[in-house]
Amino acid sequence: MKKVGIVMGSDSDLPVVEKAIGKLKEYGVPYEVHVYSAHRTPVQAAEFSRTAQEKGFGAIIAAAGKAAHLAGALAANTTLPVIGIPVKSSTLDGLDALLSTVQMPTGIPVATVAIDGAANAALLAIQILAVSDEGLSAKLKAARAAEANKVLEKNAGVEAEYNQ
Repeated sequence: MKKVGIVMGSDSDLPVVEKAIGKLKEYGVPYEVHVYSAHRTPVQAAEFSRTAQEKGFGAIIAAAGKAAHLAGALAANTTLPVIGIPVKSSTLDGLDALLSTVQMPTGIPVATVAIDGAANAALLAIQILAVSDEGLSAKLKAARAAEANKVLEKNAGVEAEYNQ
């Protein structure tokens, strides 16, 4: 199975990134976690993304706040799918990071999830890997069915209490 690379611009992003790590663990997807800054360690960030495919990665998740150029900097150096997590900061509640992550030039796409949306970033990476992994695809389908059942159970309770 391919690995997922998780790169954060600062270790202060770790509380957000841990949700992605947890989701990858839940699905049994191997991963590596790194701290590389688009601005402070651009050489290392570029080297990671440039060599990720040959090292067995199938997708990269990039989490960064404020200027949030990390996802784009990584995407510029690989053809692997890159998923950006804009991280909420004290400055503009993450809107700055969201816009920096989502506004990519044609030819260098970055998939972007919600501000602090690490669980969905992991799920998107898992879906990407599941295109060529039937076991992973089956796990995703089972999880979706379980979530649907939870909603239907809640619906039944609400209907029983409030419908006449």
